[in-house]
Amino acid sequence: MPQEITDENFTEKVENADGLVVVDFWAAWCAPCHMLAPSIEQLAEKYPNELKVYKLDIDNNRQTAAKYRIMSIPTVMWFKNGKVADSILGAVPYEILQEKSDKLIKGG
Repeated sequence: MPQEITDENFTEKVENADGLVVVDFWAAWCAPCHMLAPSIEQLAEKYPNELKVYKLDIDNNRQTAAKYRIMSIPTVMWFKNGKVADSILGAVPYEILQEKSDKLIKGG
């Protein structure tokens, strides 16, 4: 299950993390975000050892959303050793999230 993160712990959990981290930037009022949520949960379940999966509510965490220039949601970002490695915009099918995750896990 993805954990909620905030402006306060983003640096610790994401930017200072070793390995791969996935962050789902979302908001409660966003219908496509709710459509994407099951896929984000599935990603966390499939890769419990390879990925850390987090959700960040942009309405309550504007500092981090601004830092990463989140203009549209849902936006999913993959971080590798604290740096943005990939991102995707919109409620995409699970297979696309899995494909990007597999590529980064394999070192791509």
